Amino acid sequence: MQCTSVLVFYLLAFSLSGIFIECQDWPNYDFVVREAAYRRLCKAKKILTVNGEFPGPTIYVHRGDIITVTIYNQGRDNITIHWHGVKQPRNPWSDGPEYITQCPIQPGKVHRQKVIFSTEEGTLWWHAHSDWSRATVYGAIVIYPKLGATYPFAQPYQEVPIILGEWWKTDVRKVLKEALLTGRNPTTSDAFTINGQPGDLYNCSNRGTFNLSIEHDRTYLLRIINAAMNHILFIAISSHNLTAIGADGSYVKPFTKEYMVLGPGQTLDCLLHANQESGEYYMAASPYSTGVHVEFDQSITTAIVKYIGNYSKYIAPWLPYLPSFTDTAAAFDVLGQFRSLASQDHPIFIPINNMRTKLIFAISINAFPCLNNLCLGPNGTRLAASINNISFIYPNVDLLQAYYYKTSEALVGEITPSDPPVLYNYTAEYQDLALELTRKGTSVKYLEYNSDVEIVFQGTSLVAGLDHPMHLHGYSFYVVGWGFGNFDKDKDPLTYNLVDPPLRNTVVVPKNGWAAVRFKADNPGVWFLHCHIERHQTWGMDVALVVMDGNQDEAKMLPPPLGMPPC
Repeated sequence: MQCTSVLVFYLLAFSLSGIFIECQDWPNYDFVVREAAYRRLCKAKKILTVNGEFPGPTIYVHRGDIITVTIYNQGRDNITIHWHGVKQPRNPWSDGPEYITQCPIQPGKVHRQKVIFSTEEGTLWWHAHSDWSRATVYGAIVIYPKLGATYPFAQPYQEVPIILGEWWKTDVRKVLKEALLTGRNPTTSDAFTINGQPGDLYNCSNRGTFNLSIEHDRTYLLRIINAAMNHILFIAISSHNLTAIGADGSYVKPFTKEYMVLGPGQTLDCLLHANQESGEYYMAASPYSTGVHVEFDQSITTAIVKYIGNYSKYIAPWLPYLPSFTDTAAAFDVLGQFRSLASQDHPIFIPINNMRTKLIFAISINAFPCLNNLCLGPNGTRLAASINNISFIYPNVDLLQAYYYKTSEALVGEITPSDPPVLYNYTAEYQDLALELTRKGTSVKYLEYNSDVEIVFQGTSLVAGLDHPMHLHGYSFYVVGWGFGNFDKDKDPLTYNLVDPPLRNTVVVPKNGWAAVRFKADNPGVWFLHCHIERHQTWGMDVALVVMDGNQDEAKMLPPPLGMPPC
């Protein structure tokens, strides 16, 4: 540990407040709090913010630091904060998902979290993990190398967080409420955003467009985060290439592309070389969505990349090349290129032999029969989602505390099967409608401490075949393989990359395809595994992994801190 920082977050609707980072203890500060309309995005409305900022404040730490975050909930609804991609060794108590590792922070209450950084290095992010609050409650985390260490690439001239978001003109809580009431697909968003602004392609937001000023022949590190709720996104800058050098808080072998792609929850560190004629250029992002008869936001968000200096002639910005919305080949041409450095300074530790735990999780969109004939899902059904045919329902207690205190096995949930309970052609064009049915339950899977784990995520074509960005809390995992069609347990492992697979915390499982990940279960606790497309998580594409304590003290969960929020 290099320093202990103390941060104060005020969570509220429209505050005027600040954030401070110091390597010492300090008292909480009072801030001016006010509620006002947010007018920068076409239609005035109230949104939930942190410290009056949208996106919220960026946290800067070094590898191995520990920080303390005090959260004051002065909003109207329950809230939690999740530190996405931060492993929190032995400390699931501060991970954040409501009713999984803590009860939510109620309006008017205060909660303090100790956030433990370990091996992460690069860009991660924090966001709300309660209902759909993360639509506006999110911010970047920048993790520098340890003091005295350097990047495995040339020092950039400047570093810039680029956060891609998603915006509804109406209150996002109403969007969620209506979707849950009717069982239909939630209303699609009205815009995507770059650092809180949709760009000048929207008539009402021209003046608020995010501008990035650059100097000729300089190199810039763009710390890109996909904070969108329901969309995988392409991103590009006209006339410029992007060189990927990191992803999900880990370095990768550099590769250069005209565009990049990120699933919701993923982060990407890219180098931008300012090597074009002086002028203005568009940075733009657009969705990638492959679902047939599935509505999605087809808008394009923009920012301006502007060279500093006097121009002999003005170059008006134009849109960069972005693949079409349904271009799976283009998306996975990028996603398939990530490789770990696997160097002496940045080694990998991938489980190879004696894989004790092998799991195959079928991830599906499902449909429940409608009990009152008022549902608006496909053919009058209610939409759902599942892992191995269990649609996750949140308990009304905290799973972590129920497990830690052994209050009741019933409270901890039911065991998720290690394989799909029904075998069928998962990716067939036509499916028996009976396969769309699933059952509800609070599903958990127990893992022995220090066991080597392989999970194969098998996508299905039920209801709507879609890509699924699967995120695991408390861990990063090696993506050892992926492909289209049904996973073949005899043939496909022969093609695994066991030399330099990328280390990620979120993997995009291709439509009607599969992805295989490996990790060592060396972080005891209760850790959420879910699709990071928010509607799929809401519908039940979730499971809680319970990694049991080891025998030694250093292999056991830390005891719960004082002041955990009550349910």
